[in-house]
Amino acid sequence: MVNQARWQRVGWGVAAWLVALLMFFPIYWMIMTSFKTEAAAVSTPPSIVPMEPTLQNYETVFEQSDYFRFAWNSVVISLGSTMLGLLVAVPAAWAMAFIPSKRTKPTLLWMLSTKMLPPVGVLVPIYLLFRDWGLLDTLFGLTVVLMLMNLPIIVWMLYTYFREIPKDILESARMEGAGLWQEVVYILLPISLGGIASTVLLNVILAWNESFWSLNLTSSDAAPLTAFIASYTSPEGLFWAKLSAASTLAIAPILILGWFSQKQLVRGMTFGAVK
Repeated sequence: MVNQARWQRVGWGVAAWLVALLMFFPIYWMIMTSFKTEAAAVSTPPSIVPMEPTLQNYETVFEQSDYFRFAWNSVVISLGSTMLGLLVAVPAAWAMAFIPSKRTKPTLLWMLSTKMLPPVGVLVPIYLLFRDWGLLDTLFGLTVVLMLMNLPIIVWMLYTYFREIPKDILESARMEGAGLWQEVVYILLPISLGGIASTVLLNVILAWNESFWSLNLTSSDAAPLTAFIASYTSPEGLFWAKLSAASTLAIAPILILGWFSQKQLVRGMTFGAVK
């Protein structure tokens, strides 16, 4: 039995590594392609490692595009939509978790069901509203849209975390004279800090990687890195090496953020799973 359990652990470990390698391989291939020439990028058979690595693609990307402007737009939009979403989601999740009603669950399910709606289904009305309100190609407009798109996920995650907090703690605070503001700021938020941190990280990643709304509601001034990648497609065809270099530069900041914050992200995602 001991040997069988040991082999099972080894088998699950090998399976986990295989899945991880399969998921990481496209990223590895993209990074390696960014160091190839255009001819080597489309050669047959393809080479896993570039025979003659070059930085020409990165030099071209920086010469032809204002990378840092696109990156700054992505930072503003991602952080702005996340903070704006928290301002709305924290009170909503608090009310649903600690003052539930018979409409709480239907409301949560309705909010989650909006994520199943194809974005293209509401593109035309949102585009017309943005055109009439002068919000096309603005950081504020795209920030609001991404906040609204990710708001159901933020509310659901915070609601899940808040439900795991014993109500006795908040009742004790009320008995000590704490008001609603003190209850939320000094008790609720510190206790659920891990869950809030994971919610923030997930929302930043979702907003950073959003391309549909970025491509349809921006053109130049507010264009983030997803639009920066799309700019390397042309009627003449795809330049795979340069496109890979642009994609690598676009995902590098969020990839580094995810790598250094993975422990916090896992901790927050499993918050309340084990009592």
